[in-house]
Amino acid sequence: MIIRKAAAEIDRMARAGAVVADTLALIGERSRPGITTQELDALADEFIRSQGGIPTFLGYRGYPKSICTSPNDMVVHGIPGAYALDEADILSVDVGVTLDGFVADSACTFPIGEITPEAERLLDGCQAALAAGIDQCRVGNRLSDISHAIQRATEEHGFSVVRSLVGHGVGRSMHEEPQIPNFGDPGRGPLLSAGMTFAIEPMINAGGADVVLHEDQWSISTADGSLSAHFEHTVAITEEGPKILTAATSAVRS
Repeated sequence: MIIRKAAAEIDRMARAGAVVADTLALIGERSRPGITTQELDALADEFIRSQGGIPTFLGYRGYPKSICTSPNDMVVHGIPGAYALDEADILSVDVGVTLDGFVADSACTFPIGEITPEAERLLDGCQAALAAGIDQCRVGNRLSDISHAIQRATEEHGFSVVRSLVGHGVGRSMHEEPQIPNFGDPGRGPLLSAGMTFAIEPMINAGGADVVLHEDQWSISTADGSLSAHFEHTVAITEEGPKILTAATSAVRS
């Protein structure tokens, strides 16, 4: 069952989303060669709590850190640790915040210093796929219209969609119904209606679509070692069109 939210509940999700956006902005500012992913995790945890939020990921199904940090060929769920960022890395960072009983979830892939043209194209393609998916979050569309738009935009840029990982509903819980694949034919699945709130999150690879799970049982990387990118927004479907609840704000609150 897809849980629809009242306008006041969406406003509360947007407040959580503002903290998520500011956390990602802060991490983006600090993500430079030499800093470790553990240092970024500590920075995020401190900032989220300073804003009255709780890091949603910490302890979720046993996850040991407050954010996910996935460099280069790692797709998602990278556990922060001793890895120090290097020039020309790309780093996918996923942040969830619980505030006032509601969750918002967003991700961004950051370039570290000067990156290769291929990496730049990958980041641009993933952002285009995210925008295409969000544009389909409209009353009267079908759920698979989102999936199809993401796949089409990804493949038009020459990249592959990870098929074993999905977007999802979000709200009072981090993972609600429905699952939202990033591929598929249009015109299928539930009708979209106002009040639905989704985490739209294309995960795309420069090479093949296959992925492998690491021994830590969390981190997932491309099977062929190719670069991967991940961008995500929490989005509400409204009568006026898609409303991004994790959009960047003008400045990071200290």
